[in-house]
Amino acid sequence: MSTATLARPARQSSLPHKSMETTQAGICPCHGRPQADLLLRKSKIVREGERALSIRAQEDRGRAWVAEQGYCVRTVWKENLSAWSDVKRPKMDAALDAVLAGEVPVLWCYALDRFSRKGAESVVPILGKARVIFDYERLDSMDERDRRWILDRAETAREYSQRLSHNVRGTKAKQQKEGRWLGRAPFGLTADTNRRLAPDTAPYMCLTAEQQEVTPWDVVKRIFWALSNGTSARALSRTLNSEGLRTGTGAYWRASTIWAIVVHPVYEGWLTVAPAVGAQKSHKRPSRYIHPDTGENVRCVTDETLPRMIPAELAERARRVLAGHQIMDNKKPRPGRQVHPLHGKRTTCGNCGSAMSLQGCSYTCNRRAANGGCSAPASASRPALLRYVVDAWSARLHSAEDDDPLLIAVAERWQAITRPEEGAEVAEARAEVAAAKAELDKFHQDNAAGFYSGRSARYRMPAKNRAEARLDAAEERLSGLVGGGTVDITWLIEGNAADTWHQADPQLQRDLLHLAIDQVIVTPAHGKRVRFNGVERVTIVWATPEQAEDDDYTQAA
Repeated sequence: MSTATLARPARQSSLPHKSMETTQAGICPCHGRPQADLLLRKSKIVREGERALSIRAQEDRGRAWVAEQGYCVRTVWKENLSAWSDVKRPKMDAALDAVLAGEVPVLWCYALDRFSRKGAESVVPILGKARVIFDYERLDSMDERDRRWILDRAETAREYSQRLSHNVRGTKAKQQKEGRWLGRAPFGLTADTNRRLAPDTAPYMCLTAEQQEVTPWDVVKRIFWALSNGTSARALSRTLNSEGLRTGTGAYWRASTIWAIVVHPVYEGWLTVAPAVGAQKSHKRPSRYIHPDTGENVRCVTDETLPRMIPAELAERARRVLAGHQIMDNKKPRPGRQVHPLHGKRTTCGNCGSAMSLQGCSYTCNRRAANGGCSAPASASRPALLRYVVDAWSARLHSAEDDDPLLIAVAERWQAITRPEEGAEVAEARAEVAAAKAELDKFHQDNAAGFYSGRSARYRMPAKNRAEARLDAAEERLSGLVGGGTVDITWLIEGNAADTWHQADPQLQRDLLHLAIDQVIVTPAHGKRVRFNGVERVTIVWATPEQAEDDDYTQAA
């Protein structure tokens, strides 16, 4: 007879007399009665419906059984997670270890499907070795008559979970093909009855100063516009918090929260798939869902809603600025802009790589004030360091030949200053090329790491084709913009660099140095009160033309 067809009249579980022969470790020190543990579980994502017994109700039944059998509750192990998937269950492991080691004579569980849904393999280790009571089925793992019934019920629970999992996967796959959003709608969006997304225009906050109603979608649009115009994620988070705005959960805005919104394709109307559990940090951003039949991305919004979503150009621009591929700087003096020639990230500490800032009369490593931030912070007198850098800059320009790559880089950067409209368009095109290259690099890194193996293999070729097509289009646009016109920089070379720099205002002095210098690295002095020696302590990284950087990338690829 098949075990699936077994039918047995219910009987009241009764423990053989030997159950009372417990060790001293299993005796309650307060009441002198043998002890029992309770194992309670309910799925975190409820799939059993409203009839599933709550953890509190399970505990009430367990305590009633313990009192009826003359035991005393030692530990209540509570779990709120699945029993079928490969989720680790430390509470259950601890409960089984205790009963198998004899620390407690009996472990009570409400039902076999509360114990595990992995089939016979989960109950075989306890049969005849540890007493586990399954109250609903009235089965005892130490009773010889119950062994086959326990195995049968365990396999039945496993079959139910397999069938349920198959049905859930099939339903979700069908809904994804239809463009339905399966989870909770992201911040700024709302789902209709058909699980299609749309901008959330219901007011959720009032600004503290103007008392103006703000909708979640207003905040999302503001984030994309602010970042695309050069505002940093950290500065924007401070602004939003100062205005009294909060996230959808009521938490304060952080740079990481803004990053998660900007990189999410859903705000352009694309259906996405969540990264795999345990994925590496570089894989934590969601990717577009690809239809298994057509190989195309699927929209999670209707055709009427799509024009209201974030435009693709705006989203890509914000992501380029956020990733550092596009620097938003119109080169026009403005209040609060840095004017010190060597100030900023271009001057760095040779020991830790941090930026050096002007403190008093010296440029000092920014981590000097932090305890342990830099083991040997660099510091150099401002006049001495500036004098050495200017002399080296002037001599390098004077000795440059007509075909020197440095002069090409100087001409490109001077064009960006003198022709801001043309320079901005070219800069944006170059930024798009850099972002496209980064996307293609990420694909190759993910592919080498095995990210596109197994069930994710179908996403490999679409991701590769999309990254290559984006890079081809970006390079074609850049080639159409670059090449026209000439830039005259004779006034800066042929020995005129030093005079030009000394006659310029502080803002122009800074720009002139940055035409030819990418970075100034200062190493710590060998002792205290040592005379500054620029040749020994300073390394200058000279500028390279954009085309040369593109060639280096091609060779490396």
